[in-house]
Amino acid sequence: MSSYVDMTTPPDLTKRKGTGPVRTKFPVWVNTMPPCNHACPAGSNVQAWLALAQEERYEEAFQELIRNNPMPAIHGRVCYHPCETKCNRAQVDEAVNIHAVERFLGDLALERGWTVRNIGRPTGKRVLIIGGGPSGLAAAYHLRLSGHEVEIHESGNKAGGMMRFGIPAYRLPRRVLDEEIERIAEMGVKIVTNHLVTDLLDEKERGRFDAVFIAIGAHKGNKVDIPARDAGKVVDAIDYLREIELDVAPKLGKRVVVYGGGNTAMDAARTIRRLGSEVKVVYRRDRAHMPAHDFECAEAMEEGVAFLWLRTINQIEETVFTLERMELNDEGRPQPTGVFETIEADSLVLALGQNIDTLLTTKISDVKYKKDGTVIVNDQMMTGYHGLFAGGDMIPSERTVTTAVGHGKKAARHIDAFLKGIRFQKLPTIPKVNTGQLHLWYKTDAAQAGQPVISLKQRESSFDEVMGGLNTEEAHYEAQRCYSCGNCFECNGCFGACPQDAVIRLGKGKGYQVDFDKCTGCEACYLQCPCHAIEMVAQAA
Repeated sequence: MSSYVDMTTPPDLTKRKGTGPVRTKFPVWVNTMPPCNHACPAGSNVQAWLALAQEERYEEAFQELIRNNPMPAIHGRVCYHPCETKCNRAQVDEAVNIHAVERFLGDLALERGWTVRNIGRPTGKRVLIIGGGPSGLAAAYHLRLSGHEVEIHESGNKAGGMMRFGIPAYRLPRRVLDEEIERIAEMGVKIVTNHLVTDLLDEKERGRFDAVFIAIGAHKGNKVDIPARDAGKVVDAIDYLREIELDVAPKLGKRVVVYGGGNTAMDAARTIRRLGSEVKVVYRRDRAHMPAHDFECAEAMEEGVAFLWLRTINQIEETVFTLERMELNDEGRPQPTGVFETIEADSLVLALGQNIDTLLTTKISDVKYKKDGTVIVNDQMMTGYHGLFAGGDMIPSERTVTTAVGHGKKAARHIDAFLKGIRFQKLPTIPKVNTGQLHLWYKTDAAQAGQPVISLKQRESSFDEVMGGLNTEEAHYEAQRCYSCGNCFECNGCFGACPQDAVIRLGKGKGYQVDFDKCTGCEACYLQCPCHAIEMVAQAA
């Protein structure tokens, strides 16, 4: 991404020298919001670090990336990349494989030992974070960058939260998880594990903390009433995945039913399949209406997981499961049909969504809740108790790793302001550039660089990582596919298009300016700009 000349004060065109038509508009170079940046829940400046990767300035790209997201090797694997869904290039051929370049930079940083720069001077302020999952880790990282002392109190034996105890190792290798957490710890963040907080205010007082951020994940599985359900072995998917990580999971038998259609259901089903069981997923809607991402479903099918769509469990008698067929109404809601069938299974795994445990905060009368049990926070992410902030799964939100990291960053900014006795004010949102605003005169089809996948045979019985990463050549190629939507990358199209030689090049990285004694306002530069970094602005009255 290039710098640009921001002419926020329009020139007085009435005093221009020379001859030619009187203009009503003139060109200005502006930075606007690319859709990838806009879509990222963690607020990553995707385009900025892709631009640096294009120039093969990989450590600088990494440093730009971790300005917003401290765990790129993790996110490059587990984020569902909404940035790619919104990528303008997807309307031309294929979206830029953003998450793969992010993973490349994250892995390269671990390989080469790149560290975090520019940690702020000590402020003398102390912040307690409850929960060492993605939101807590992100908050700790950003608060430490601001110079504050930070302690994370984590009830588990290791930090990571749902990244460790909910995401299987075939999606997120534990070495990658551990090394990115260690980089945060090396900044001076103190992580205390095996520490269950029972009295929050006492913990705050004894530790002399100036603020607290609660980031407890949604670890409680939802339940469902099934007649005679206790006749068979029934486990919760979240509990089971945690027990797998701790190597204390129970044996489920040869035939297992997973009840649910979300991403946790897919993780549980694929994990159980790797342990040798026959797995059937029972879900009350069809594939098009399941909450899990479709690629997760496709990969589960490849690995031998069977799906029984439009079914609910009516009752269980030992190993006999009675299912009722469902049909969708006009609103896509499942309706019972009264048609039944039976299947045999040794165990049932419930994957019907998760909730938070509010035991810690219910003791504080000033903390209020929504009907679903999530904590109410104000626009500064503070609860009703002064100095007590909350984020991640604790508050209403999409429950993904990237959303949680975004909450951690946002909370850190508000906490930093709170500790300074001010209020954090977010910068105004700038306009977003869509595909129709681009002038792709240089358009060429360039297919996305695909990532390698291990064989199905290897996936049958191992927890080896399924998806591989890009090599240096592939990552460089993929970064070059970015259109730089809304931001000048100095292609010189405007310079070459101007019939009056009014566009002046200022040198690499400095952008352009206009000689308004020559400019006629013909819009040639605007129409030639491929990334919509030029606007034609009306002359001030």
